[in-house]
Amino acid sequence: MDRGTERDVPPSRGAGNDAATERTAAGRVPLAVVVVDRDGLVSHWSRGARRLFGVAKELALGRPAVDLLPVSGALPEDPDHADPYRSYAAYDGLGPDLESSLDGRLSYPAAGRARLTVPERGRVDVLWWAYPLVGPGPERLLVLAADAERIRPLDPGDEVAFERIAPAFALHTDFPGAEELARRLPEILPSMSVGDSARIVAQILELGYPVLEFSQNDRVPVTPDWGVPRRAERRARRERAARALAEGRPMPRDLADEGEDLEYTAVRERLEFLNEVSGRIGTSLDLAKTIVEVSKAVVPRFTDVAGTYLREQVVAGEGFGDGVPDTTTMWHRVAVEHTDEPGRWDDVIPVGEAMPFPAHTPFFQCMTTGEPVLVPRIDEQLGHAIASQFDKRDIRPLITGRSMLVVPLKARHVVLGFMILLRHPERVEFNDMDRVTGAELAARVGLVLDNARMYTYQESVAETLQDSMLPHIPPRMAGCDIATRYLPGTLLGRVGGDWFDSVKLPGARTALVVGDVMGHGLNSAAMMGQLRTAVQTMAALDLPPAQLLRNLDDLAQRLGDTYLATCLYAVYDPIAGELHLANAGHIPPVLVRAEDGRSELLDLPTGAPIGVGGVPFESVRVRVAPGDRLVMCTDGLVEVRGEDIGVGLATLCESAAHPAASMDDACDTIIRALNTRGGRKDDVALLMARLSGIEPDDVAEWRLAPDPTEVGRARAAVREQLHDWGLARLADNAALMVGELVTNAVRHSHSRPVDLRLVRGDTLLCEVDDDDHDLPTLLSAGPGDEFGRGLRVVSTLAREWGASRTKAGKTVWFELTLPRR
Repeated sequence: MDRGTERDVPPSRGAGNDAATERTAAGRVPLAVVVVDRDGLVSHWSRGARRLFGVAKELALGRPAVDLLPVSGALPEDPDHADPYRSYAAYDGLGPDLESSLDGRLSYPAAGRARLTVPERGRVDVLWWAYPLVGPGPERLLVLAADAERIRPLDPGDEVAFERIAPAFALHTDFPGAEELARRLPEILPSMSVGDSARIVAQILELGYPVLEFSQNDRVPVTPDWGVPRRAERRARRERAARALAEGRPMPRDLADEGEDLEYTAVRERLEFLNEVSGRIGTSLDLAKTIVEVSKAVVPRFTDVAGTYLREQVVAGEGFGDGVPDTTTMWHRVAVEHTDEPGRWDDVIPVGEAMPFPAHTPFFQCMTTGEPVLVPRIDEQLGHAIASQFDKRDIRPLITGRSMLVVPLKARHVVLGFMILLRHPERVEFNDMDRVTGAELAARVGLVLDNARMYTYQESVAETLQDSMLPHIPPRMAGCDIATRYLPGTLLGRVGGDWFDSVKLPGARTALVVGDVMGHGLNSAAMMGQLRTAVQTMAALDLPPAQLLRNLDDLAQRLGDTYLATCLYAVYDPIAGELHLANAGHIPPVLVRAEDGRSELLDLPTGAPIGVGGVPFESVRVRVAPGDRLVMCTDGLVEVRGEDIGVGLATLCESAAHPAASMDDACDTIIRALNTRGGRKDDVALLMARLSGIEPDDVAEWRLAPDPTEVGRARAAVREQLHDWGLARLADNAALMVGELVTNAVRHSHSRPVDLRLVRGDTLLCEVDDDDHDLPTLLSAGPGDEFGRGLRVVSTLAREWGASRTKAGKTVWFELTLPRR
C-alpha cells in the first residue's frame, strides 16, 4: 500500500522528464500511510509518506502531525505552529465543508485535497483520507494520502474530469478492490500488534472505504498500487538508471530506491513462501503423510529435487537418546520428490532404503552440527565421493553440476533427519539467503515431524499397553467356542477401559466377562487392568456371580471414588446346559437360539455400576441348548451420540441372529452392522460364545468314601471308562495320576465323600473334589522322603493341571491331550 508498481510512477518534476510519462490508472494509486497518536504526534510513517511528502521516516516520527500533513480540520490547530498549506478543501462521505463541524475533534471520517510544497518536487496536489481511531491503543488518527497528479482521467482528453477529482468515502460498497485495501492494511503497520492493526481495519470497514469522486454519480475505489516489478520492468528501470549515470544526470528517486525495494521484496517473498509451506504441512499426525506434504511444498518452488531421510527410530516410532548421530546411525530414505522425468530417480535411490553416511560427506556434517550445509555446485570430485556410497549405482549424472543445500530436521535440539535439496544446473544456485530460508523451513518441518513422531510413538505405546491388558482367549473352552473383537475409540486414541475375559472353572464350566471402565486414557486402562485381575482372582475362587460383583464393588470403593465401571459376569455350565448371570449396570447380553434362530435381549436385573456401593446384585439362571450363542459387548458398539440406545440394541439383536459360517464371521457381521453408523467415538469390546454343551455320555462321575481302599477302585473305574470311550492309550497315565490325586484327597478330606469326574471333550479332563480348603503345592522330594512325589508325577504327565478353591473345599484337576483318531 505504501509502494507502487514502479512502471506506473512518473518521475519527479525536478528530473526534467517530458509529459509523455505513464500515469497510474484512476483508483489504483500508491498510498502514503500515517498514524497519529493521542498527543497529535506521528507514530507511523510509511515509505509512501516519505515519497509523497519528502520527509524521511526518522525525521517524521515524533513530530506534530499538523507540521507534516494537510489534514485540515481533522486535528486541533496548535497556535504555535503555522499552517503550511495555503489552500485546501475538506469533505466527508456526503459532501464538502466538513471543517466547520469538527470543532477540534474528529468523530467520523474526513477527506480533503491540498496543494503543498515538497522538497525537490515543488508543488504537489495531495488527496487525503482521515479515520478517527477509537479503542485502548495509543493511535488516534489514520491518514491515507495520494498524489493526485499520478491519477489518469477517465478520458485522457477530458481535462475537466481530471480537475473534478475529489476524495470521498463509500459505505457498504462492492467496488472491486475495496476488500483488497482492508486485507492488505495490516501488512504496512509493522509497529503494531495484530490486534491493533485488526482494530484499525475494522474501523475502516465500518466508516467507509476511500474513493475518488469524479461527479455525483461516478466514484472509483482507491485500491493500493503495489507489487513486485516484473523482470522486464526491473530491466527497463536498470537501463534508465544506466542512461542517467552515463548522461551525468542525478539518479531519479524511484530508481535510487530500487535496491532497497528489491531486498524488501526478496525477504517478503521468502516469508510468504515459509508461511505458505507452514499452512500446507502438519494437516495430519501421520508421519508418512507429513513427509509427502513437505516434499510437495518445496518442489518445484524452492528446489527441483527433495530427498528426505529420517532416523531409523523415527520411522519405527521408537524413542532414542539425545546423543549426536555417528557413522553407524542408520537413515531411512522416506521420500524423493523431483521435477525430472518420471522414474529417473526411483531405481537409483529408491524410497525405503536405509544406509549410514560416512564422515567426509556434507550429510554427516549437517546431521552432526545441526546446521545447513550449502554446496553452490557439486563438482566431479564431490559427486564421486557421494556416489561411492551407492553400491553398483552411479548417481553422478543425477547430482553433478547441481546446487545442493542440506538442511537438518530437528526439534528440541535433536536431529530427526535431514533434507537434501538439489537445483538443476540451469537454475540459479542456492545462496546465503536460501540457506537461511532452508534453515527456517527445516525448523518448522522438524517441529511438525516431531509432533507426528511423538504421536506415532505414543500410539505405539498405547497399542502395546492395550494389547498387553487384553487377554488372548483360546478359541475353544470346555463346551463352548469363543470369538472376540476389540475396536479402539475413534476420538481419544487406542487406550480405553473396555475389556473381556474368560476363566476356566471347576466342573468344566467357563466364566465369561465383559466390562467397561468409565472414561478414557491411561487412567482408565490402568483401572481396567486392576479390575480384570480382581475378576480373574475371584472367579478362580468359584464365587457365585452376584457375590463376585459384590466383592468387586467393595474393592473399587477401597481403591478410590473415581473407580466406576460396568460389568457383566456369566458362568456357563455345559453339562447342566445352564447360564448363571449377574449384571452391574451393563447393557444386557443377547442370546441367539439355535432351534429357530430367534435372538433376544436377556432380561437381567441391571444393578448399579461397580464403585457406586450400597446396591445389591442379583443373579439369574437361564437354560440354554447346544448351539445357542451368547453375545456380550460394551455400550460403545450400540450407543451413538444423538441416537436412542434402543436403536443400537435392536440392530445388535438383528445382526447377531444373522447366519454365519464361523464365529469370526458372526463377529464381523455384528461389527459391520453397528460400526458403519456415524458418530461412534468410544472403544468397543465384543465377546461371542457358541454354547456347544457336553453330552451326558461324555461325562462319568463317581463318589468315593474317604478311605484309602477307594484309591484302587478309582483307578479301575477310570481304566474301564477310558476303554469304553476308546481311549485305551490314555488309561495307564490317567489311572496313575487319578490314584495320586485321590490319595491326597482321601488323606486330607474331613468328612465329605471325594468326588471324581471324567469329562471327554477337546481334551480329557479329570477333576477330584474334597472338602479341604488348603490347596496342594508342588514339593521337591528327596530320595528318602515318603511324600511329595504325587503332584510331581501329575505335573510331568499332564498337558495342564491346577487347583482351585470351591465353596465346599477344593478341586484339583488335570487335562490330557486326546489321541488323534
